[in-house]
Amino acid sequence: MTTGTALRQDVTACILCSRNCGLSVEVADNQFKKIKGDTQHPFSQGYICQKAARLQHYQQHADRLTAPLKRQVDGSFKEISWDQAIEEIADQLVQIRDTHGGTAFASVGGGGQGNHLGAAYGRQLLYAMKSFYSYNSLAQEKTGDFWVNGRLFGSQACHTTEDVEHADYVLFIGTNPFQAHGIPNARDTLKHIKKDPNRTMVVFDPRVTETAKQADIHVQLKPGTDAYLMSAMIAILLKEELYDQQFIQQHTHGFDEVKQAFEAIPIAEYIQKADVSVELIYQVVRDFAKAKRGCVRIDLGIQHTLNTTLNGYLEKLLYLLTGHFGQQGTNNLHTMFIPILSNTDERNPKYRRTVHHKMFPISGFFPPNILPDEILKAGEKRVRAVFVDSCNPLLTYPDTGAYEQAFQSLELLVVVDVAMTETARLAHYVLPAHTQFEKWEFTGFNLEFPKNGFHLRHPLFKAQGNTLPEAEIYTRLLEAMQVIPRQFPILSKIAEKDRAKTAYLAYFAALGASFVKNKKLIPYAASIVYRTLGKTLPDDAASTALLLPLCMQYAAQHFKAVKRAGYEGNRFNLGVTLFQAILKQRSGVVLSAHDYADVWELIAYKDKKIRLAIPEMFIELAELKHQKFAATADYPFILLAGERRSYNANQIYRDPAWRKVDAEGRLRMNPDDALALGVETGQMLQCISEHGRIQVTVELDEGMRKGVVSLPHGYGLSYAGAEPVGPQLNRLTSTGHCDPLSKTPYHKYVPVRLQHLTV
Repeated sequence: MTTGTALRQDVTACILCSRNCGLSVEVADNQFKKIKGDTQHPFSQGYICQKAARLQHYQQHADRLTAPLKRQVDGSFKEISWDQAIEEIADQLVQIRDTHGGTAFASVGGGGQGNHLGAAYGRQLLYAMKSFYSYNSLAQEKTGDFWVNGRLFGSQACHTTEDVEHADYVLFIGTNPFQAHGIPNARDTLKHIKKDPNRTMVVFDPRVTETAKQADIHVQLKPGTDAYLMSAMIAILLKEELYDQQFIQQHTHGFDEVKQAFEAIPIAEYIQKADVSVELIYQVVRDFAKAKRGCVRIDLGIQHTLNTTLNGYLEKLLYLLTGHFGQQGTNNLHTMFIPILSNTDERNPKYRRTVHHKMFPISGFFPPNILPDEILKAGEKRVRAVFVDSCNPLLTYPDTGAYEQAFQSLELLVVVDVAMTETARLAHYVLPAHTQFEKWEFTGFNLEFPKNGFHLRHPLFKAQGNTLPEAEIYTRLLEAMQVIPRQFPILSKIAEKDRAKTAYLAYFAALGASFVKNKKLIPYAASIVYRTLGKTLPDDAASTALLLPLCMQYAAQHFKAVKRAGYEGNRFNLGVTLFQAILKQRSGVVLSAHDYADVWELIAYKDKKIRLAIPEMFIELAELKHQKFAATADYPFILLAGERRSYNANQIYRDPAWRKVDAEGRLRMNPDDALALGVETGQMLQCISEHGRIQVTVELDEGMRKGVVSLPHGYGLSYAGAEPVGPQLNRLTSTGHCDPLSKTPYHKYVPVRLQHLTV
């Protein structure tokens, strides 16, 4: 760690999006001095975008927390000791659990972007509270997609990826990778596709995005019509027999049911609903089907709009019916080193539902849309205590007003974070964590195929103030709640003896024996390993000890692929070799190198075949013809809420000074709409939804469709106690404006009206 003023070179990774590009940094005085891409990183290979260069704004700012805080009667906060904070919180948690049961507790967040190591420790608190309520951003964005994967591939933990880098025909649907990234080295990859005359890029988006400007074809559809357009495209595939018959027969079940379901689709009518050229869509479908290597990349544009779950089904049918799956340049499945997702199929009676909404978990998570109601409207079984970790739901989840009311009604609200967020200001206790660069950390978003990788980030800086890493915070809480003992003398002794060996066989045998003797300890394995094996690891790396059993499990499941990645060992010690490499390689490692044929082994069904027919989706498909989504006189504009731009991020940059442009987070609108309203760039308007209103600054953008406006996410923070800067989007959104199955919010389809400010 840096303790003096000398300039030092090191490596780490960006924490702003799922790509987590490798960074080469110069540090001194406990601060970043220079940031550039790490050419030694096995995946990003030196690539970064402009946002990563501003990470000093995350590491050092006026809202940093430096000591545990307790809310006083007058609403102010007082610094307290860790011992007092842990004991008081533990006592209240136990009392709430024992009095009201597991439905009285919920965890929110837990593993913010790139901050996933602590989440493994925080999740143990759910078990200690006998709760199953885990709410997070994945469930706000992706669970409709996870639910579809469960039906198609046999498990909600099966996750798809796309090999855009090697595709010769790419469909970007509802995504702008130039700004949102999400694919390897996005801007370089887009440039390569654009320059290659043998490759085609098609972008489906209501706005002329930065990606659309580079595309061969831009399909500028109306917002909310994605399901109509994609269902028409699939109907064309079936009508013209453009599907891959051999692939379908060899790898799938249910094709006849799919064919029957799409026979009734009125192709021309549905394409016209999207307000795009019928001839153009026929051309795109035919060319995509005939492509040697075609793939589809989607994102929140179709996951946060009308027909969320159906959209996820349709986009997958596009590449499955054409056989663009399981080969280079197509869509694929991938291994998962960190078990972020689980399979919680609602048809299994053991998976309990929420009290008020009767909502089921998807991949183990519940959607944030329903949480205010589960706090305010669930009666005696309501949620009474909430832990918020590495998350700011007051600004990032739908309906800020509902969250304010709900959180203010809680008997206990605890926030674990690095900054005094808007949510933290409502908490009873605020527990300060190390920043992501003051501790060992990683991201669980290792989503690559055929090669998959992992980057364990080493601490760069000395921790500021009286802060702790999440592993220590949650382990102390579990000890204070008396769900685990404070010492494990036998395990600690064996771990110390085993440290010079390579297989840790004695330690894990002893750990297993402990679990057999006391099964109640199994859910707390992370903290037990942290307290025992963790102490034997070098450089204060105790919190990383839980990676050792994960390495052993991964090496056992994917033995040949791990060996193919260059690791030496047998089935007893290969996982240990992998763990040691992860600890040592500061720029990250390649975990495994698969063959494309291995994709089929990643399908969860025993026969390794995809189930194309999903009855619930056939019902939604049939109901499309009855859906009404036209703008009304009261709300004539459709707001695309949460647009990604050059200088907005996921709220970990609190100081607005980090933005070089667009300080206000302006409302983009078509010049013709602006002319009709009598406004110009820089003028202010009221943006009003059925649910709320905010003040916005106008920016004219010829790339916007008429009748469509957009606002960026990541604004509206009250930095250093000042007035919020930029739009607080979720003053406009409602918890009820969401997908009926997954409860995913319709952020990309918010009806609004615009009016001049009144004096």
